[in-house]
Amino acid sequence: MPIRRRRPRRWRLATLGAVLLTLSACTGLSQAQPTVTSIPPTLAPTAGAQAAATTRAATAAASSAGTTAVASTQAALSAALAQARGKIKHVVVIMQENRSFDSYFGTFPGADGIPMQNGVPTVCVPDPATGGCVKPYHNPEDKNAGGPHGQNNATADVNGGTMNGFVAQQEAGRKQACADPNSPSCAQAGTTPDVMGWHDAREIPNYWTYAEQFVLQDHMFEPNASWSLPAHLFMVSAWSAKCAQAGDPMSCVNALQSPGNPPDFQTTPRRVQPAPARKKGAPTPTPAPTPTPPDYAWTDLTYLLHQHNVSWAYYVQGGSEPDCENDAMTCTPVPQQARTPGIWNPLPYFDTVQQDGQLQNIQDLSKFYAAAQNGTLPAVSWIDPSGPDSEHPPALISQGQAYVTGLINAIMQGPDWNSTAIFLAWDDWGGFYDHVVPPTVDQNGYGLRVPAMVISPYARQGYIDHQTLSFDAYLKFIEDLYLGGQRIDPATDGRPDPRPDVRENAPQLGNLLQDFDFSQAPRPPLVLPQHPQPGPASTGG
Repeated sequence: MPIRRRRPRRWRLATLGAVLLTLSACTGLSQAQPTVTSIPPTLAPTAGAQAAATTRAATAAASSAGTTAVASTQAALSAALAQARGKIKHVVVIMQENRSFDSYFGTFPGADGIPMQNGVPTVCVPDPATGGCVKPYHNPEDKNAGGPHGQNNATADVNGGTMNGFVAQQEAGRKQACADPNSPSCAQAGTTPDVMGWHDAREIPNYWTYAEQFVLQDHMFEPNASWSLPAHLFMVSAWSAKCAQAGDPMSCVNALQSPGNPPDFQTTPRRVQPAPARKKGAPTPTPAPTPTPPDYAWTDLTYLLHQHNVSWAYYVQGGSEPDCENDAMTCTPVPQQARTPGIWNPLPYFDTVQQDGQLQNIQDLSKFYAAAQNGTLPAVSWIDPSGPDSEHPPALISQGQAYVTGLINAIMQGPDWNSTAIFLAWDDWGGFYDHVVPPTVDQNGYGLRVPAMVISPYARQGYIDHQTLSFDAYLKFIEDLYLGGQRIDPATDGRPDPRPDVRENAPQLGNLLQDFDFSQAPRPPLVLPQHPQPGPASTGG
């Protein structure tokens, strides 16, 4: 049965167009001006004056139409929010690792994907190693290398809007990281720069099925133009900062690349080595300094949730860290437990979580499965992976897809499915190619596009959301749903900090409410196999 895809509603454009057509009919904008005979020639308005008057009238009418369109849109969103508050009781954010939109959905029908003509890419990214260029290509490999993905790499990949630095950055990362092949920062070997590779339903059939059956967002941007730690800080607080004074939010300053690493990210290499035997009489060696935990003193979403008695949990899977120190391409795995924080789990270092006595809300993933089965999911959940399940290179794509499918199946098969909204995304682009220039909202971003989907019994079916979005939209949705629209806003939240702006109020940020149809009956679960057969090739294949 063919999948029905609907385009986003264009309330503003439709209303504006209708009003302008009416204005055209009423004012005669499409007709010749009538001849004036009753006014003496010396007093008759000139053609220029008549044109100016007509322009002013049209401008005023268009402004009025725009105001009407905005009011209509706001009325529709207000109605949707009222329905959402009655039907959505659980928001689950599943965050995976290091993929660009084009690398996963660049050939998805109807999406803003890789520029192609007759199924052949029309873009080609320079390759300094060969003097030629590399076009996007189908990559059937389950294991990828990716590229470096820090602040400087994001700038170089975007390259002033040309979006052509990806291959050069991957090759530079290899040269820098692989002087010692045993270095935890060593890049993966390979002859073809795989940052230009893309996948489709042949490698990620479940992800494509979710996109076909629910909502695919093709303009979701990483909130920050940098790596995983800042991305996760933005995910829970809409900012990444470094604080000079412990416990003092006003001492925090913007920090896009280095906000202060958790202890397990302050040493290199991170694998613990046995101490060498000490000769008799030799002086006692000076012990290595104890890593100092960071202090994230600025305000995060959990502070507002606590103030409003809204339940939340941050679920962490046991295993190894999913990312590398300071955005290195690959690294030695480090054991990960619910109470062993890392860059994927920043909440233990927020003053608010400690002061509110909510450290216990950071839990092992087994608690999530139990809550999903028992119908006791909290109002807000974040779920972060271990290394093998993260899709962060060199982790296998198939293993990450199986893990995510298991999470979604657990919700769908539990009592809370009919009242849940699942937001699935990848935290940063991982060095992989994307062709869309990120919009600028402030000095921190946005970063490059990442894959993102909405899965819910009330999600529109086969819908591609073209709105400009970032993880700030998740915060905005949660705040509107549970907090009456209160923002993480220094002027109003009762806990001021010097963040540069209120990200949830950015004018270009879309509204996730448009991804839902609350008038429809709850859609039944779509339980998928965790290890599916490959799907069909896409048009670009």
